Amino acid sequence: MLFRILLVLFIVVPAVELWGLIAVGKVIGPWYTIALVILTGFVGAWLAKQQGLQVMRMLQLQLSRGQMPTETLMDGALVLSGGIMLLMPGFFSDVVGVIFLVPYTRMIIRHFIKRWLWSLISSGRVHFFFRR
Repeated sequence: MLFRILLVLFIVVPAVELWGLIAVGKVIGPWYTIALVILTGFVGAWLAKQQGLQVMRMLQLQLSRGQMPTETLMDGALVLSGGIMLLMPGFFSDVVGVIFLVPYTRMIIRHFIKRWLWSLISSGRVHFFFRR
């Protein structure tokens, strides 16, 4: 299982990204493609910073009120993942990064992650152990 995940991460994803860069380069030209990759990197860094600060403020607010910040922590993980994806060169990772960084789409992704985690817990594949 781990081998398949590593195979996808280190071989398939970069190959798809390279194919996308070449395909876009053929359509709009190499210089515009390079400029677009650099622009998405800068815009991605700015958007990740803005959303990261917003998540940090929400986390501090919830902790100061004594609330459990479960959804905010999930948002933080998605913002971090989206920022990393936007800094990687390639257009497909940029699309996924933007989906993770935009609050509305991040809310939808968070909902699906919560449903997936609850299904794992209810099926008994994930166990929690509490100690006193």
